Amino acid sequence: MTQSILTRQAAPADRLPDSQPLYRQLADQYRRAIGSGVLRPGDRMPSMRAFMQRHGVSLATATESYRVLERDALIDARPRAGYFVRVPPTAALPAASEPDLATLPGAAQFVGIHSVISSIVSTFQRYPDALNLGGATASPDLYPTDALQKAALRALRKRPTLLTAAGHDQGDPALRAIIARRALDAGIQIGADDIIMTHGGIEAVNLALRAVTQPGDTVAVESPCFFGLLQALESLGLRALEIPASPTTGLAIEALAFALHTHPDIKAVVVVPNLQNPLGSVMPDTHKARLVELCAQAGIPLIEDDPYRELADAAQPPRSLKAWDTDGTVIHCTSFNKVLAPGMRVGWINGGRWHPRIGMLKFAQSRHNEQLSQVVLAEFLETNAYERHLRRLRDRLRLQRERMAAAIATSFPDGTRFTPPRGGMFFWIELPRDMSSTVFFKAVLDEGIRVMPGTMFSNGGRFDHFIRLSSPSTDLDLADEAVRRLGRLAARMAAHPD
Repeated sequence: MTQSILTRQAAPADRLPDSQPLYRQLADQYRRAIGSGVLRPGDRMPSMRAFMQRHGVSLATATESYRVLERDALIDARPRAGYFVRVPPTAALPAASEPDLATLPGAAQFVGIHSVISSIVSTFQRYPDALNLGGATASPDLYPTDALQKAALRALRKRPTLLTAAGHDQGDPALRAIIARRALDAGIQIGADDIIMTHGGIEAVNLALRAVTQPGDTVAVESPCFFGLLQALESLGLRALEIPASPTTGLAIEALAFALHTHPDIKAVVVVPNLQNPLGSVMPDTHKARLVELCAQAGIPLIEDDPYRELADAAQPPRSLKAWDTDGTVIHCTSFNKVLAPGMRVGWINGGRWHPRIGMLKFAQSRHNEQLSQVVLAEFLETNAYERHLRRLRDRLRLQRERMAAAIATSFPDGTRFTPPRGGMFFWIELPRDMSSTVFFKAVLDEGIRVMPGTMFSNGGRFDHFIRLSSPSTDLDLADEAVRRLGRLAARMAAHPD
């Protein structure tokens, strides 16, 4: 729609007045389109080839036109992605509050979060048509649906017994070999036999917990913490010791070090080091190295849940904790759910020195994974298609985050704080302190929008004035307006708390 409108506005090159250079006349056309809203912040500009064909100009003229727009801060060039209408800098909002490290860790508690989550989920289900701004996966439109479907058909033609023959206990050997090679990008040096395929990342984390704990044991977790982990701890009869986490650097290492001295019954530590859910933080390398060293010295398994690493905004994605592991202290868990195919639910685990036990637990718990998804993934990962998909996905998520961040900053009331993440799809938003995220959650459902209340991310109800928003929608205008509606409602609630 945007391009067709712009095409109608743009006069052919041979009918442009000659009062100024042609490249500047063309730049002015796009300047007017941007100023009038025909081209919105974040919209993709025509490629150089499309620009040349549309206006009948040379490459030199097209290049100069874009240089003018870049110099005037109207468009940005993104490596290997093209040109985009520039997103204005986000209006200033205070960064999210850093944790108070002077507060001593409380007593470890048996987790009782399931009833809270069940209540929220059942409330969700009464609003099936609500726009979901609280999810943890991107829109299906952002995943390579057609390519995966074609790969599945080819796999079934080549190996017609994929759906009827039992698979390998540890998972498809070809896929495990590819994963082992790709793990080098995360700093992980393992072989195919050091990998066990799982039903998504959550089975990997469950297997890790079962391998190193017994009911009644204490597990140190980040606070705030992904509610799925709290559910897993509850189902296994484990106690959670919540360690504060920073919205910029993740788990507070010194707070964990203190907890290890004061709570000798800690049997494991679980961390999401890259784009932590819900904070969106990325742990610095120095912190990662210190965390691995700390757990190794204490003889405590460090369970790394790392499903978001490849969604980070960086030329080279951050390294995993496993890169610093020299003695098998780190149990590495991840999946392709967030980055490639949520419907396939393919994950994997390297169990460090507990790997043999995890293999037996996997066999006892769920046997082997189905083969078709693994064969499809192996074919897709073997080509450059996966890297191209990741670049497109990161680029689109960055665009969605920029639009949402601008809407949050200009629409939410005074007292709102948030730290824009450096990748992924989550916003951890701190509302004015007297606002309840639970009340807000219920109110916005009546507006046809879903958000995640902060109470879901702690066993102790520490984050009732926080919400998690996500940017899954590919309809940027729809999501933009939804965020502004949330901001207006939050402003009304802040002004009239009763």
